[in-house]
Amino acid sequence: MITRRKFCASLLASVPLLATPTVSKANECAVFTDERQRDTTPTQALNRLKQGNDRFVAGQSINCDLLRQVKETAISQSPYAAIVGCIDSRVPPEIVFDQRIGDVFCARVAGNFVNDDILGSLEYATEVAGAKAIIILGHSSCGAIKSAVDDVKMGHITNMLTHIQPAIEKLDKSDGKRSSDNTKLVQKVAEQNAHITAVSLIERSPILMKRHQTGHLIIAPAMHDVRTGKVTWL
Repeated sequence: MITRRKFCASLLASVPLLATPTVSKANECAVFTDERQRDTTPTQALNRLKQGNDRFVAGQSINCDLLRQVKETAISQSPYAAIVGCIDSRVPPEIVFDQRIGDVFCARVAGNFVNDDILGSLEYATEVAGAKAIIILGHSSCGAIKSAVDDVKMGHITNMLTHIQPAIEKLDKSDGKRSSDNTKLVQKVAEQNAHITAVSLIERSPILMKRHQTGHLIIAPAMHDVRTGKVTWL
């Protein structure tokens, strides 16, 4: 039987872990055109994000002329990746991955889950707009995960947290007390949530499944550490 963890591993199996090369500012500041996006493979897209996070963590983020990029992308856009992240103020995807205007699509919601609206957005980002990678980016010390663990009931938050329930159901007695004070348990739920969400994209969307099966798309779950800025790939 193929487990969710093994399935997620298979999504990344063809992606080599490359060392961060020396990157020219001119190359990183060049906006993505249709041709540049077309020539970028899913593996290259994922490695570009990995290299960007390496620069961010090393304090070597590249400063570009953002107003120039605004003008160069005013008529069209050709982002190479899409990121689903949390609304947490400590985890802005473009900054964490050292990306700029026109590089990546971003969808953000507390708990980085994917509902039908976000799923449709990801189908648009890939099938229509040509993005080559989808990243489900969870993070440590996530308030939404803590609230789900504590079974918070409050306004519209109650319904929102139901999207995290599949990860909660992965807990067992060995994980200890179900409380947001249990940091290891909270981290486990956050990681499971990223895994489950990544797998669900293939299960729920024939469009994304086809793109993945034909080698046009990589889907990868990841976790951001709010203490270090480092992104690890699950």
